[in-house]
Amino acid sequence: MWKRITIYCAAMSFWKVFSIGLVLAILIEAITVGLRFGLGLESTRHTTAVGTLTLGLRIHHGYIGVFLVLLGWCFPRGLRHALWIVAFGLIFSDLAHHFLVLWPITGSPQFDFVYPTHPYWRRD
Repeated sequence: MWKRITIYCAAMSFWKVFSIGLVLAILIEAITVGLRFGLGLESTRHTTAVGTLTLGLRIHHGYIGVFLVLLGWCFPRGLRHALWIVAFGLIFSDLAHHFLVLWPITGSPQFDFVYPTHPYWRRD
């Protein structure tokens, strides 16, 4: 199955990879909005345990997407395109969430680079 997926992805043009990545971004964003506004979850509040592992730095899923774009260059075309689909989905979902959803609704993009409550970054 994995081999068939990579063969299919290898035959895709860049624009098809990009388009599927945008569709994936919409799906990821729908889940993110559901978790944020439906269940009331907030990443700075509910993932603070991760901050202890990252020394208080916030890891947005867009960062992981940028990493996957760069990592994709290390692999053959099929796997590269599959990674890029996921990467574009993560990058555009993160940007849309902060700048098209949160900013208009809450008045702040909440694009924090650090966890504000982490001891390294707290301003007392």
